[in-house]
This record gives sequence, structure tokens and C-alpha cells, in this order.
Amino acid sequence: MNDLVLVSVDDHLVEPPDLFKGHLSGADLESAPQFHTTATGTNHWTYQGKTMANAGLNAVVGRVPEEYGMEPTSLAQMRKGCWDAKARLDDMNISGVAASMNFGSIGGFDGSVCFHAAPDKALALKHLRAYNDWHIHEWCATDPSRFIPLGILPTWDMDATVAELKRLADLGCHAISITENPTKIGLPSIHDEYWNPMWKALVDNEITSCLHIGSGNPTPIASMDTPIEAWITTMPMSIAVGASDWLQLEALLKYPELRVFLSESGIGWVPYFMERADFAHSRHTAWTHSNYNGMKPSEVFKRHFMTCFIDDAFGLKSLEDVGEDMVAFETDYPHSDALWPDVPEHLVKSLTGLSDAQIDKVTHLNACRWLRHDLFKTYKREELTVGALRARATDVDTTPISTGGNKPLAEGEAPRRITSGDIMKMMQRQTDDAEAVEADKAAAEA
Repeated sequence: MNDLVLVSVDDHLVEPPDLFKGHLSGADLESAPQFHTTATGTNHWTYQGKTMANAGLNAVVGRVPEEYGMEPTSLAQMRKGCWDAKARLDDMNISGVAASMNFGSIGGFDGSVCFHAAPDKALALKHLRAYNDWHIHEWCATDPSRFIPLGILPTWDMDATVAELKRLADLGCHAISITENPTKIGLPSIHDEYWNPMWKALVDNEITSCLHIGSGNPTPIASMDTPIEAWITTMPMSIAVGASDWLQLEALLKYPELRVFLSESGIGWVPYFMERADFAHSRHTAWTHSNYNGMKPSEVFKRHFMTCFIDDAFGLKSLEDVGEDMVAFETDYPHSDALWPDVPEHLVKSLTGLSDAQIDKVTHLNACRWLRHDLFKTYKREELTVGALRARATDVDTTPISTGGNKPLAEGEAPRRITSGDIMKMMQRQTDDAEAVEADKAAAEA
């Protein structure tokens, strides 16, 4: 276990209050997303008339398990590693993680909640670019070997998107987060010719697209009465809907080098998914007119899609069927599925039976290959093993904390199964409270 080298391709960050200050000035800074602290100590962001209350969505790592379902309402209720890059390195060290790629929070995983929803798109483009600058020049620059940059795109403007892809590549960023279903944000489907310039730019600039669960297609839920644990159980597999849609993408046939990460997807379902795709194609292609240029859908999938896992013993036992070159590891810090700080202890149990070469592939080599990340540019391998990193983190406090937050059940309500509806109502209360604060502020100013 101590000799493992771990690269996580799916972690998350919570944006700090001064995000834009080092990259904008004057009117551009004044019109950028603004961080607020209320009289009661809660935090939220506002941008172009929109209030974003759940800025630290599910950032519960390090809490006592009883509080995993309580929504943080301020930075003070999170580990500092959620929003401070130097503190994150400490938390990475104690869990033996050599490098990490981080999805943002305030704009959603792909920026659509904040920038795409803004009415003034000229300003949104300026602020989105500043966001990418912060992510690369501040967050990742804290240690470029240990943070893997991940950009977002102004996909409402294809010319700007192509330009931003070139700019990101020039800055050393070779991954972007994009919605799996752009129709959910008012854009054409991925099968529309609108996207053709982007597919070419992705390949030309050697950039990988990351489709995070929940970034487009909603994770299915039977009803608001469904216990939340049922919803959590199916979340990783829900990306199969988007994966099937993207597998039909004609650009995959035109661009053999087009690369797609299925972030937080899990891997155990993948062999049957490919089997089913092959069966469906063989039975129905005569009338559906589907075309894979003589290949099977499974062959196209293995060429273009990297799947990612947190804890997936069955999937690793089926590695030959999944494809050992197309699997990457993730920790999901700081969300409730994260196994921090005991990441290696859990992972090593699932690696039984794999060769050293296979272990290296799924723990770091596959990820670094597709993300064009030189993990050992600054450090030697022996400096980035689980054992070496933990030796540097002896003063990191991992004692479980109780920090409170928004509760899914009302104060005094008897314990019962938490439903999906309870969580939705909790999130809405948080938004309603933040919007009421902003309304009161506007009224006072008027």
C-alpha cells in the first residue's frame, strides 16, 4: 500500500472569496460573481441577479458520519482543504494522493449554473476566462505537479469556445469540464453540427472532455418519497444515459483521438453496457442506420472513454472486460462518498489479483497519459508514494469534526428515513434564505 502512487481525476474545490481579485480590476471586478457573508455567518454568491446558495454542495469530508447529509452553509463549516490549495495539499498528503484534478462548485461542474445562465454574455465570457485564470494560475500553481488543471468553456459562443480551448492548451491545461447534455442549458444537442468546431479544437489542442455525473442529465429518482440512499446508490450508474448518447457521436469516428472522461462513473456496470451496446447494434442497425465504420460499439467505447472509480472491487475484478488502459482512480474529496483519509486502505483491498503493471495503470498512468500530466517533472516517484506523502503529513489533524449546517429534518423531528424530497427541500430552504437576504439588502439600498 505504501508504494502506491495515486492520482485522483475527480475531486472538488469550493471557491474562496477572493477568487477574482487577482485577475480582474475596476468595473470588471465589481461586476464579477460576489461572495457574501450574512449576519448569521452563512455564505453565498451572487451574479447578474442570480443567487447561488449551495456553494459548498456536499463538502462534508472530515465530518462525523451523522452529518454527511447536512449541507454546509459557510466556509467555516468545511475543512480548510476544501477552499485553500495549501491546506488541500496537506489533506492530499495524509490520504496518500499524489495529484488531483478538481471540479468547481459555484458555476456547477461545467460553469453552466453561473456563467451560462447569466443574461450579459459578454461579461460572462470575461469572468469565465478570469475563473480559468484563477484555477490555473492560483489553485493549480500552488504545486503544478500535484494539481491537474481543469477548464470550463463558454459554449454559448462557439468562436469563443474554440479560442478558449487554444488559450487553455497554451497555459498547459489539457482537460475541460462540459455538460453531458447541452440541451439542458438551451444549447443544441451534441449531435448538432453546432459542435463540430469544438470537436476539432479538442483534438487539435489535445484536450480531454470530462462529463461529470449530474452535469446535464439528472440522476433518475423514482419519487420525492424515495429514500435518499436509493438515489445515492444509483448515482454513478446514471451516467450510462449520457455515455450511450455520446457513444453515438459521429465525431468519434471522424476523430480517433477524441478523449472523454466519464467522471464519477464507477466501472462495474461497464462490461454489460458494452455488451448491450453491441447487441443493440447487431439487432437494430438495419433499420436504425447506426454506423461505427465497421467497428463494434464496444470497440469505439474502449478507444474513446475513460471510466473512473472510487471504490469498485467488482469492476477491478472485471478489469479485463472493462479495459485496463481505460480506467482511472478518483477520491471525490470533499464529498460524502470520499474515503478520506483512509483512501489507500480501502483501495488496496480492491487491487488484489492485479499485476504491478495493471495497478500502476489504474492508479496513475492512465490518468496522466490522457490528461498530458507529467507527474514526475518536479518530484521523483519515491517522493509521491502513499508512504512518502504520509510521512510529510504527521501534523495533519484528521479527528472527525461536527460543524453543523442545514439539516434535512426539522429541529426536533423524530429520526426517520431521509427521503430525496427532504434533501431537495433542504437545498431550496438554503436558496430561499440567501435570496431573502439579497432582497432585504436591495430594499435597504433602494
